[in-house]
Amino acid sequence: MLTGSGISNESGLPTFRGAGGLWRTHKVEELASPQGFARDPRLVWTWYNERRAVHMQSAPGAAHVALAELERRLPDFTLATQNVDSLHRRAGSHNLLELHGQLREARCTGCAARRTLDTPLPLDEIVHDCGGSWRPDIVWFGEKLPADVWSAAVAAARRAEFMLVIGTSAMVNPAAQLATHYAERAYVVEINPEETAISSRVARSIRARASDIVPALLR
Repeated sequence: MLTGSGISNESGLPTFRGAGGLWRTHKVEELASPQGFARDPRLVWTWYNERRAVHMQSAPGAAHVALAELERRLPDFTLATQNVDSLHRRAGSHNLLELHGQLREARCTGCAARRTLDTPLPLDEIVHDCGGSWRPDIVWFGEKLPADVWSAAVAAARRAEFMLVIGTSAMVNPAAQLATHYAERAYVVEINPEETAISSRVARSIRARASDIVPALLR
């Protein structure tokens, strides 16, 4: 399974490229790139502290919960997500690959230190004792995915017989390639209210909300 921000939209979280999406109101290079962080780390952390607060106030949706139940019922189930909101984890998913990282922790740019984000990161604590800076533990534009997470996702896609692609624009690679390149044996079904970059390349494309379709798989 592969999910994107659309699955969390029904939990009140904005998407990135849909109508009203985050990348229509913010410049990617300012908030989600190493260069933007180097220029203005306080601006970046102000935004991510706000994002994390919204994440914590949101609850997993029906589709999140249904995917967690599917995992319990199926002997081989892997969920790869592009989301950093932790809603899949909070819904009960365990065999979860967070391709783009998560906002539960910060990591230092100068050493291997990590810091749990139980509360917003104070803006006067961005600089670490080692001289590096605390940054969100997420993958920004221009950065590579974590090698171990990506390898596990590719292996799961290659052995998959059935794959759901839920709520992703499929415009961000290499994540989108899980469905178009690596899942060669799988029957791939896309669930998205809008047409995406891979709609013409999957076995079936369903124009609907995730919460209207995914829970039905349990029945």
